[in-house]
Amino acid sequence: MSSEPPRQRLPFEPIANRKKTPKKPAEPQENLVKEDKQPTANKTDKQAQSIPEAVSRRMISRIALFCGLPTLLGISTFFVSYLIVSKGLFDLPNTAVLLVSMGCFGLGVLGLSYGLLSASWDEEVPGSSLGWEEFNTNFGRMREAWRAAKPKS
Repeated sequence: MSSEPPRQRLPFEPIANRKKTPKKPAEPQENLVKEDKQPTANKTDKQAQSIPEAVSRRMISRIALFCGLPTLLGISTFFVSYLIVSKGLFDLPNTAVLLVSMGCFGLGVLGLSYGLLSASWDEEVPGSSLGWEEFNTNFGRMREAWRAAKPKS
């Protein structure tokens, strides 16, 4: 129904339309037998679904920038306001310090989400410096996943 061409699934993106298997009822403890560890084939499946190292590093660096900077500003708000009040430069209301620090911490929380979503999830493509196009693409993928996971009434 959409005019967009089908996009290639990322290596760590879950496969759509996966049906959940019903859980078996628990067996009594005396009937349980210890099984060997899972075969190595399942480990490679898990590695295929994990986030690639290059994408992970890209996400961490963006989180450090978009979350770390506002959080450091929020923390420094307390020190700067203390110096202003203790030196007697001017009277600073407590609510102003609180609101400014809360605003900076709130920007840090938003920066955490933006840092994850603005990174290019494709290993070969580094993405732009601010990542606005990647954010729109990745947020659209998240919305599609939420809609697909929502039970149909």
